[in-house]
Amino acid sequence: MKNISRSLREIRSGLSSGKITCVQLVKDYIENITEQKDLNVFISLFDEEALKKAEEIDLKIKEGKAGKLAGAVISVKDVISVKGKKLTCGSKILSGFETVYSATVVERLLAEDAIIIGKVNCDEFAMGSSNENSYFGPVKNPVDKERVPGGSSGGSASSVAANMCLLSIGSETGGSIRQPASFCGITGLKATYGRISRFGLVAFASSFDSIGIFGNNNYDIALLLEVIAGTDDRDSTSSETKVHSYSVISSENFSPADVKIGYASEYFEEGLDPEIKEGVLKKLETLKSKGFDVKEISLPHTKYVIQSYYILTSAEASSNLSRFDGVRYGFRSEDSGTMEEMYVNTRSEGFGEEVKRRIMLGTYVLSAGYYDAYYRKAQKVRRLIMNDFENAFREVDFIISPTTPNTAFRLGEKIDDPLSMYLNDIYTASVNLAGIPAVSIPCGKDKNGLPFGIQVMGRKFDEAGLLKIWNDISD
Repeated sequence: MKNISRSLREIRSGLSSGKITCVQLVKDYIENITEQKDLNVFISLFDEEALKKAEEIDLKIKEGKAGKLAGAVISVKDVISVKGKKLTCGSKILSGFETVYSATVVERLLAEDAIIIGKVNCDEFAMGSSNENSYFGPVKNPVDKERVPGGSSGGSASSVAANMCLLSIGSETGGSIRQPASFCGITGLKATYGRISRFGLVAFASSFDSIGIFGNNNYDIALLLEVIAGTDDRDSTSSETKVHSYSVISSENFSPADVKIGYASEYFEEGLDPEIKEGVLKKLETLKSKGFDVKEISLPHTKYVIQSYYILTSAEASSNLSRFDGVRYGFRSEDSGTMEEMYVNTRSEGFGEEVKRRIMLGTYVLSAGYYDAYYRKAQKVRRLIMNDFENAFREVDFIISPTTPNTAFRLGEKIDDPLSMYLNDIYTASVNLAGIPAVSIPCGKDKNGLPFGIQVMGRKFDEAGLLKIWNDISD
């Protein structure tokens, strides 16, 4: 396997000096992808297009006209549109479907000379915490191939951790960037809701979904965020909040005396792996020794996070996924005599078990007689959870917690236990309910050598702050 630098700065230095070329870089990544096919990461590999793009960028570098992301080879989760390429969402129901436009994030990447090397595997329609729900089979964790990489963006996390690309664009609804990043020993950034355009992202739960970034270091993720963030006329939920020079900010540090860090007691209770608890608390002690004001806070409605999250997201999914019916595109069941049979058979055969479970749950909580008891009540709880964070951020600048309650579990270990699987989102889903930014940063390894992350949460649109505090946490 080729030993490729995991730093864009080092890659750019090599390209500028002529020690390497983009063409050779892409060839090396393709070799790594080919040698690690057993991880089942890529659904579509754009090898020919990537090499052609690399030739163009090599010429631009010689002419001094290369964009910010020249030398950045990137994978994209297969719930995001790339023009003229298959878009499967990890589902049988989108068999043979090709998109006619690219997502805004893809357009912005290409405009700055990033090279997209392919589309990566994921849980079907981004529903899952292990990447075992894909129609194309489970993705394996490169740290331990008998374990899951996390989900739903498991392919994105594995592609970066296995050095198949430098960076990856993923998505998350309740932790699908931060949890896989933790399981695979890399960094995952979930930006504020509205910070990155969702145009071209296939919707799971529209008021939760966010596009985010996987990478190996602070600068690379900061630069990628700088490129893809910002308002978009094609996404009415995108924010007009100023996009900062994140790549410059990422090298800065806070004065510890000016920063207050909180840790919620609710995140350190029963169910948390003792080694993870010890590792995160040790980091908090290190921050204290540096002069940061570290204090205990409370997020009192944390105990309702999982219930409210799964009620609301399933309700939105049942609505969003109604468009996949076999009429206009994708898979259509051939064993149908009537229109009604075609609808029923197509959706029954085309969707996997987890997707069908959530559609049925969502339809139930939205139905007459149950709407007030479940959906409306969950919306009220969401407001209370938002209030918890707003109150907390009056006391502190950042909140630190474990990213996950455990390290990566074995393939097949929890697939038949949905509740146990859902509890993997216990520390991450609150961030999506509140719409705030958060990042998972590698924190340590357990006795089996499995990595785990530390989660840092910030105020809305304070990605700059997360990038700065990162330096002190990573030391």
